[in-house]
Amino acid sequence: GVDIHQLLEEKAAELQPGESGLLALDWWNGNRSVLVDVDLTGLLLGATLATKPEEIYRALIEATAYGTRIIVQSFEENGVAVDEIVATGGLPDRNKLLMQIYADVTGRSIYIAESSQIGALGSAMHGAVAAGADAGGYDSIVDASKKMARLRDEAYHPIPAHQAVYDRLYAEYVTLHDYFGRGANDVMKRLKTLKAEIRASE
Repeated sequence: GVDIHQLLEEKAAELQPGESGLLALDWWNGNRSVLVDVDLTGLLLGATLATKPEEIYRALIEATAYGTRIIVQSFEENGVAVDEIVATGGLPDRNKLLMQIYADVTGRSIYIAESSQIGALGSAMHGAVAAGADAGGYDSIVDASKKMARLRDEAYHPIPAHQAVYDRLYAEYVTLHDYFGRGANDVMKRLKTLKAEIRASE
């Protein structure tokens, strides 16, 4: 009688970082950032006959967090500082484990936007800027955001002990990321090519 995602989240939350022995590459739909290669595919490493569904679930969440950390580091390497992260949309309400893992992996506090309809709020803010201050709006998006956008009181902060383990796992992730994603081993693409050949011959 429990939603499967809720069950997996509850069980995965009982695990400690690194406890599963799993590591994944989050390329189930290719890699959109920073490699920008849609032909890359996902990878799960470390699975055994004893691996449990919640361990895979957590490893997949962790993989998306590692991917986010690579994006953050890419920004910083190119002169754009990322001091904190603001989460929007439905995930902050639906998956607290995911939010904590993201904080632990990125080493940054994650704040939650107050509005549950952030896209509509953004449109309203730009509308207010288009109107301008003389018509009751604002002269810049910065002015509009100061008055119209708010953060919730709740936030997720990195847990130092978790962060230390995730730093070790992230180093392994980067090794896999570069090995499979930067051309050292194109097995993912060869498998996709073979798959297409076989399907075309049927």
